[in-house]
Amino acid sequence: MPRRGPARLAPLAPLVLVLAFGLTACGDDGEEPSTAPTSASSSTPSPSESTATETSTPEDESLAITVTRKGDTFTPNGERVDAGIDQPIMLTITSDEPGELHVHSVPEQEIAYEAGTSDHEITIDRPGVVEVESHDPDVIVLQLEVR
Repeated sequence: MPRRGPARLAPLAPLVLVLAFGLTACGDDGEEPSTAPTSASSSTPSPSESTATETSTPEDESLAITVTRKGDTFTPNGERVDAGIDQPIMLTITSDEPGELHVHSVPEQEIAYEAGTSDHEITIDRPGVVEVESHDPDVIVLQLEVR
């Protein structure tokens, strides 16, 4: 005759305890995991941390960019430059002829310049990639990656 009751479950007791402790260890007690560094971690920032630090710039620190035009050739020529939101950007334009740059921000900004060297300050108040281009000739001079 088969055994019934607690005596039949006695051989399973160790298995039930192991499973119960395992589930307790994996359970969510509502607390956030600790973010304190362990002794194995180093004080050197990870690559993603250092990149974020390098690209973040205080608003009051001006970013200086030199734009050179010789004939139909511009330097820089489409390069991407990191900038901060509301960071003053000083464009020094040296050109052998007058022209105009278009900053495709919201709202769009236009920079008219004469032959010679001139300084122009702009700011961008929204994150994103903003193209600065000439329409005559049709060239993307630079891209401002605003964060």
